[in-house]
Amino acid sequence: MSADNCVGDVSVPLRNLLNSIQCIRDRVRDGESNESDGAFNISNFWDTLNQAVKAVSQEATKLSLAFSKPPLPSQQDGEKLADSILKSVLTLSTVYYWLPKSQGVSLRRQVRDATVEVLEGVSQLVEVILSSPLQSLSQEQLTSTGGVWSACDQFAQLPQDNKAAVLVVLSAQTGVVKDAIEEIQQALAEADDPYSDILDDDQGGEEPRGNQDTYWSEKDRSVIGPCQGLMKASAACLRKLTSAVKANGDVSTSQNLAQLDDLADITIEISPCVDDLALCLYPPMDYSGVESNASKLATLLKKVLAIIRSSHVCGESQLTWVQFLDGAVDHNLQKAKDLIHNS
Repeated sequence: MSADNCVGDVSVPLRNLLNSIQCIRDRVRDGESNESDGAFNISNFWDTLNQAVKAVSQEATKLSLAFSKPPLPSQQDGEKLADSILKSVLTLSTVYYWLPKSQGVSLRRQVRDATVEVLEGVSQLVEVILSSPLQSLSQEQLTSTGGVWSACDQFAQLPQDNKAAVLVVLSAQTGVVKDAIEEIQQALAEADDPYSDILDDDQGGEEPRGNQDTYWSEKDRSVIGPCQGLMKASAACLRKLTSAVKANGDVSTSQNLAQLDDLADITIEISPCVDDLALCLYPPMDYSGVESNASKLATLLKKVLAIIRSSHVCGESQLTWVQFLDGAVDHNLQKAKDLIHNS
């Protein structure tokens, strides 16, 4: 049998494997969990899930090694390898489906995303093996194998319950908002108008000169102040909420689990709103856009604070900062509007 025929024969089980993994990945990404009315043993779930992930990592390594140097596996050996890795992938997806929504949507979403990442990694590895000459270990194959290992290793860092999953969401949001605030502060510190000391005297208080596309006017800078205030209120809200969830977050009842999910779902809207406001603050400043985005962020923050207030994470000590931030949002929005319209 020629080498070309060998390659062709061993490609068949690999192509079948690739199609199967991609179908499983798509089902995991879009499918629903198996709802369970009985007691769910989350400790047993994690033990079994981690074993399944470890098996996928080992099988992917075996597959990669088998195609790392000549001679290539026979079609029969290729089928055994493909069956073995498919079995590990099916086991992983099956265990994932054990996790019911009743354990928390935020938790399930993060376990789903991690599972999909493993399946995508294995799929990419099989694709790379199929597209390479099947004679030597390519850099791309090494990278893909490492990608599977990395995706599998992420399971050790996954939150173990819905409270921890919500804290992951809050941490990510806090980081993005903090970055947006720092970028604006840095831009303000660096954005001096290079011609202000030369040309302002010549104009004698007449119309401001053109070409305002590259610098902030005094009015612009004054409007930025309360907008920064709204952005900082967003960051403070996320920080305080994180502390409240850590202190009071509870996963022992379905109502409290649902409240934690509501908090996660509403807070993931904060960073895009902050980004939208930050982007429209750069010159040339569009005041109508600034007012619109400031109003959207303020409305969202008021909604977030209302949900916090009505949730189990809000005790007496939390109520103080919820009320303070609610007032700060109103104050900064009104100040921004006044500066836009009255200056």
